[in-house]
Amino acid sequence: MKATMKDVAKLAGVGVGTVSRVLNNGSVKAATRQKVEAAMRELAYQPDFYARGLKMNRTNTVALILPSVWHPYFGEFAFHVETALERQHYKLYLCNSNGNSEKEQEYIQMVTQNKVDGIIGITYSDIDEYISSNLPFVSIDRYFTEEVIYVTADNSAGGRLAANELFRRGCRKVAYIGGYQETPNETKSRRKYFEIECRELGLPCVVLDMLEPLENVPERVTEFLQTHPDIDGIFTINDSMALDVVAVVQKLGRQVPDEIQVIGFDGQQLREGGGYLVSTIVQPLQLMAEEAVAKLLAVINGQQVEKRTVLPVHFGAGGTTKPV
Repeated sequence: MKATMKDVAKLAGVGVGTVSRVLNNGSVKAATRQKVEAAMRELAYQPDFYARGLKMNRTNTVALILPSVWHPYFGEFAFHVETALERQHYKLYLCNSNGNSEKEQEYIQMVTQNKVDGIIGITYSDIDEYISSNLPFVSIDRYFTEEVIYVTADNSAGGRLAANELFRRGCRKVAYIGGYQETPNETKSRRKYFEIECRELGLPCVVLDMLEPLENVPERVTEFLQTHPDIDGIFTINDSMALDVVAVVQKLGRQVPDEIQVIGFDGQQLREGGGYLVSTIVQPLQLMAEEAVAKLLAVINGQQVEKRTVLPVHFGAGGTTKPV
């Protein structure tokens, strides 16, 4: 016969409420927690989180909206979100939106229909009218018309850091190359504060900022670099753009990093613990995911949380900049 919570409580010599607090990571003395966990192991007790969720009108599921898991940044973020949710006995629905606002709206409706408990979203679509401050929704990077909770890396500090890293490595004319969306989001601060820091350093800066969806990127970057042949340092909106820029620079017969140094943004790696694909401003992806999960679950449980969370970034050398 399958063991019950009462069986665990009896064997551990505690009340059922104490077992429940252990299961929900509540406040319990360490010694008591050890006794309860030992009883669970001895009885091979498996908590039925789905049944408990039904009693509380919960599904114990969260939806994650991503533009695409093809992008390494989004794939790694999804991994950390799922890991953080699993620790709290939640399951994940993954939505590859590909910028499709109708698809994103369907997931938002799942919350209102009690099919999922909440949403974590990286979205640049025009869905402001569907997002409200009373919806269990945590946004990454983007802020909405209403005061929706969002988690972001410190993009402003990242832009400044990129300018300083290029300057201290000897660059004397730099460029910003990126793409942007019409929707308001924190990533636009990367360019803004890169330019501000360049002005404060007395470092000449030119800009190629392209409206998304991006088209003919190699051709546009080639024309830009040919127009500004004296550029010796480049900061890009993300690591994927940095890789595209490096390919163009090399095709033009110039050497990276000897002639042109390149810094991206994100901290992409081929594998966990591997080196960075390019020199980059590293976002704390795991911490961002854990913060987003913690805030969303707090909202689901009726708690008040800070609307805006900004997490620190750091520089990671990846071979496209010179050593200091």
